[in-house]
Amino acid sequence: MRWIGLLLSLCWMAGQGEMRAESATRVELWTDQSTARPGSTVTAAIRLQMAEGWHIYWRHPGDEVGLKTRVEWTLPPGVTAGAIQWPVPDKTTEKEFDTLTYSGTVVLLVPIEIPAGQVLGPITLKAKVRWLECHEECVPGNATMETRVTVDNLSEVSVHLAEIQSARQRVPRTIQDLPIRAVWEASEGVVPRKLVISWKPGSGVSGFDVFPFEAVGGVAPVSIKTEYLDPQNGFLRIRKTVPAGDSGWPDRLEGVLVAKGAEPAAEPVEFSVPIVAALAGLATARPEPVSMAELLIKLLSAFVGGLILNVMPCVLPVLALKVLGFVQQAKEEPRRVRTLGLVYGAGVLVSFLVLAGVALAVQAAGGTASWSAPFQNPIFRVLITVLITLVALNLFGVFELTLGGSAMQKASDLSSKDGWSGAFFNGVLAAVLATPCTAPFLASALAFAFLQPPLVILLFFVAIGAGLALPFVALCWEPAWLRFLPRPGVWMVRFKVAMGFPLLATAMWLFWFTAGRLGESGTGVLWFGLFLVVLAMATWVWGEFVQRSTRGRGWAMAIAALLLLAGYFGFLEGQLDWRTPAGRRVKGLEWQKWSAAAVEQARREGHPVMVDFTADSCLNCKWNKATAIEIDATRARIKELGVSVFEGDFTDGDPIIAEELKKHGRRGVPLVLMYSADLAKAPELLPVVLTPSIVAEALQRAATR
Repeated sequence: MRWIGLLLSLCWMAGQGEMRAESATRVELWTDQSTARPGSTVTAAIRLQMAEGWHIYWRHPGDEVGLKTRVEWTLPPGVTAGAIQWPVPDKTTEKEFDTLTYSGTVVLLVPIEIPAGQVLGPITLKAKVRWLECHEECVPGNATMETRVTVDNLSEVSVHLAEIQSARQRVPRTIQDLPIRAVWEASEGVVPRKLVISWKPGSGVSGFDVFPFEAVGGVAPVSIKTEYLDPQNGFLRIRKTVPAGDSGWPDRLEGVLVAKGAEPAAEPVEFSVPIVAALAGLATARPEPVSMAELLIKLLSAFVGGLILNVMPCVLPVLALKVLGFVQQAKEEPRRVRTLGLVYGAGVLVSFLVLAGVALAVQAAGGTASWSAPFQNPIFRVLITVLITLVALNLFGVFELTLGGSAMQKASDLSSKDGWSGAFFNGVLAAVLATPCTAPFLASALAFAFLQPPLVILLFFVAIGAGLALPFVALCWEPAWLRFLPRPGVWMVRFKVAMGFPLLATAMWLFWFTAGRLGESGTGVLWFGLFLVVLAMATWVWGEFVQRSTRGRGWAMAIAALLLLAGYFGFLEGQLDWRTPAGRRVKGLEWQKWSAAAVEQARREGHPVMVDFTADSCLNCKWNKATAIEIDATRARIKELGVSVFEGDFTDGDPIIAEELKKHGRRGVPLVLMYSADLAKAPELLPVVLTPSIVAEALQRAATR
């Protein structure tokens, strides 16, 4: 910091200080009182004014970028400074990073406590402010300021009182009983964890966000990035990610709640609430019962889904035959036919009640009120992707889902009996045979069921069963209606195939979601994709040469089994750690720590050199590395040309790196230099924002002597 003596004197006389002229941020220190009584509180105001296009950061700057603005006080003995009172920041999304920033002008307020026994007379308040200012580049800044306050028995306000009072209005007030809750969504052992935040607002509010405070003591930080969820029972909901921390997981959520859509805008408030486990949150996840209208709509949808099942190839061809069989059993007696039809319907309903029981058991075992929680389990993600892929292949006719020989024979024997028992097991058998066709609907049913109380789950599955059973019962009630049934034909097969396309889309989404989190450098897409291809080939062999052929079935079974084993052990187990995936890991370049001597040595050895001066808090640095440097094409080119890569870490403001930046006309990062192996050539400075082509061309120039 370079101060001019006269200016310093004037600043002291005016009760303020200013930082160096070349910074993009101008800083002043004020107080709301020029004279204060012993035992009183003086509000100090640190006013930061940024040049156009520049910004500094809030107390929680962002996920992996930015630096918190800090204030260090030097005060007389007995005088103490309180915590900074932060105005609400702006949330901005630059590239792929969310940050919380201030631009224009911001005033940070700090209460200064003067002890009751303070000696009368002037006291000096000294503050050192550190910040990171960013535009296209990020530059650390600091300023040391002093101001004087006279301690006397009579108080006197300062000329800055009005602006300080205005700044106080921008600080969110604290609410103790805010109707907000935070519930862990992920199960134990899943990293990162997911936190669902629910808030019940007043009228006129269409959404909200939470700006979490910074993590302290090594506790895992709550992400700035927000995922907006659908409202539930009058509560607005968002989801935040919480990565692992050195000292464990947070037990409270503290931050600022900002409402959206209110006219006038709802006042931002500061809050602190405990974070509860998913099991504990289950009891409070539905603070209000599902409305009757919503419940009826969902039950109607389930009923219609059951009706649609009747036109699937696994149901419609046998529908008329079963009704005619009942008519023949009853010797044309209408009452008997109707009774058998009702018993058949009971068999269908019992089958779906069994499925409802399975759903209840899974819900109870999972202890979670969120259908998305299982998707945070890597094993579940792989298995559900495989399952949906198999069901899609089944609907496309690659193979058929049927009961095994002995099981099918027993079911057939039961359903072929006369009387009530035969009718009942006919209904059970119909539900079982319809299973391959019900998969698309059961997926939606389970998604809804996991969020509902037990009674609603039972009603939902009963509605599906009722839809499946109704046409049969109606035809038994009036067999003459059989003439209105559409004739079985090719259209049924086409309808079945058409139903496979939505399922195929689901399988593709699951593959994208799952494969991206397996392996390194995107290899999960390759190996998991190959596994699914081999799986599809095995099912084709099974369907074509085992199910539809009588010759060579033994060989076909062996080939299908070998394909499955080869795919599983060769790709899934052999190439991927699929049970505990490491996420989207990218095996990056082998960066060496920068030093001028190391760069010179590499050039003397005949290597072109790329130097990346970066910082953890630099948004553009991360963007450049992710989109132009740490990509397959650039890594391959660097390896091909024999380029040595060095990284200079400016996160902590290394003075040697600062001097190097200054030598190249920069005050901050990013700075990427490309050196030729020819020591006589000066380095090439790359632009602040990089593209793959810019880097590739610069590498080629550096490699050309």
